[in-house]
Amino acid sequence: MKSKGASFSWGGVIVSIVIAQLAGVIGAFYTMPAVKSWYPTLTQPSINPPSWVFAPVWIILYTLMGIAAYLVFKTKTTKANRGWVEWGLTLYVVQLVLNAWWSILFFGQHRLFEATIEIMALWIVILVTLIMFAKVKPLAGWLLLPYLGWVTFATYLSYAYWLLNG
Repeated sequence: MKSKGASFSWGGVIVSIVIAQLAGVIGAFYTMPAVKSWYPTLTQPSINPPSWVFAPVWIILYTLMGIAAYLVFKTKTTKANRGWVEWGLTLYVVQLVLNAWWSILFFGQHRLFEATIEIMALWIVILVTLIMFAKVKPLAGWLLLPYLGWVTFATYLSYAYWLLNG
């Protein structure tokens, strides 16, 4: 990996945020039709938030994720941090794919059990990404903490949906 300078670029931040938001757009492609048809037919967990909460929460989380990735990407790589940067960014991409894949499984394919197993894997990848990002740039790790918290809650919801409707 080529050594990058520590200079800040609003364009780079915006590109990084847009990349993160694309995972949400892919997920929304599968989520939106199901929210109007299939999803309301499910038995809801007792602490399920109202549907309107999800879009703003995810927009904020994808924005924080994009900023975190940008901070790591723009960190000057050295022998000491090269592995943390490269593996952190690789796992970041993996968690974006897993994030979108959960929506495909849950909303698109109505596979509640598989979605629950998948979101558990997503949680692990987020945690490891957070740790790696924090090693490179502590702020980047902190920025992923709300995402980990929300996916913890989403894991519970996915599991509850599976138990109630599987």
